[in-house]
Amino acid sequence: MPSSDYDSACLPDILPLYYRRLFPFSQYYRWLNYGGVQKNYFQNREFSFTLKDDIYVRYQSFTTQNELEKEMQKMNPYKIDIGAIYSHRPNQHNTVKSGTFQALEKELVFDIDMTDYDDVRSCCSAADICPKCWTLMTIAIHILDRALRDDFGFQHLLWVYSGRRGVHCWVCDEAARKLSVAARSAVAEYLSLVKGSDETVKKVVLTDPIHPFIRESLVVVERYFPRYALQDQDVLGRKESVDKVLALTPDDILFTTCKLQQEFQNEKKPEIRWKLLKDEAKRKQGTSKKNQHFEKEIMLQYCYPRLDVNVSKGVNHLLKSPFSVHPKTGRISVPIDLKELETFDPFAVPTISLICEELDRPRTVEEDEKSKETKDKENEKDTAESRKIRDYKRTSLAKYVKYFDQFLDGMARSWKGELLKKSDLQKDF
Repeated sequence: MPSSDYDSACLPDILPLYYRRLFPFSQYYRWLNYGGVQKNYFQNREFSFTLKDDIYVRYQSFTTQNELEKEMQKMNPYKIDIGAIYSHRPNQHNTVKSGTFQALEKELVFDIDMTDYDDVRSCCSAADICPKCWTLMTIAIHILDRALRDDFGFQHLLWVYSGRRGVHCWVCDEAARKLSVAARSAVAEYLSLVKGSDETVKKVVLTDPIHPFIRESLVVVERYFPRYALQDQDVLGRKESVDKVLALTPDDILFTTCKLQQEFQNEKKPEIRWKLLKDEAKRKQGTSKKNQHFEKEIMLQYCYPRLDVNVSKGVNHLLKSPFSVHPKTGRISVPIDLKELETFDPFAVPTISLICEELDRPRTVEEDEKSKETKDKENEKDTAESRKIRDYKRTSLAKYVKYFDQFLDGMARSWKGELLKKSDLQKDF
């Protein structure tokens, strides 16, 4: 099978290979165990599996990494979802007293899906994406990452490509994991700006003075708006798109100033048309308090992140797991290194077919030398575990696992502090 191709019919044949030789179980367990700071944290975590023919299995839980590995290799899930940490082991939820099985903690999560931008992109629609509209995901990550770090003080943010048309964010700080439903809702509402149904024409309304968070977001939006909206989406080029933008322009400018409409007719260049609108906005700011920020509202409506707030609000809401395979595209749901955000290409993310193919390629001389160097260590470790470490490193999945490792190293520093504090409190010297 050519590496550029993916055939979903082959998924049942290659998933066993993926879970047996490539899935990064040790890093995965290290993440969800959070250093073992809290007892039963991993054991009380819910996993759900979607199997072949859309068979959905909820309330899976595991005592150890080995148990998780064996079950995943036995079931070969088409999709893995991660849920909350419960008061009891999820696989025993039917045996506990009614009302006592409660979702206690979970990472604060965000889900940004490209389908929510269909009214402001003309290049694609529904589940389709292309480099032109992927800019929206880049903008979303820049804005939300800054706000979550600077405005809320969170440090451990794991951004993950969904494998098809969007991105997820897992805020893994202890404070974030312990947030109540009300607190999660407050954070989600704070970050939400584009509001209204499909029928709502104007979805962003700014009041004066503009909130500092919105001002910071505008810095990002203003940087990307010319390329995304004016060039790639041509929002001031085609008549249908122009009408949409003008529908967001205050009536007193459109209907009392014939000059603007005339200039739009005469001037065809999108950049010049946008300058005309900005000039009108500047003029309005000097004469009226009402609708004075309309050009900023237009930019935000076209570029600001669109959140599925229900995903963020619920503690017991499930979200697709990192390193799950997307059955439709075959792409792995991989962590995104923010240092390479500007060049991240969703179409360059490896498919399961590609990385399984890469396993069969002959080793290079360099790989053979590295293999010899690790032979002694292999004798000291479990052989299967050592082989898995080498296997993913031989594929294009390696760089994403490496970034995941770096993320976990950052979190481990906070775990050490918690463990030290715990031992001090217990006088365990």
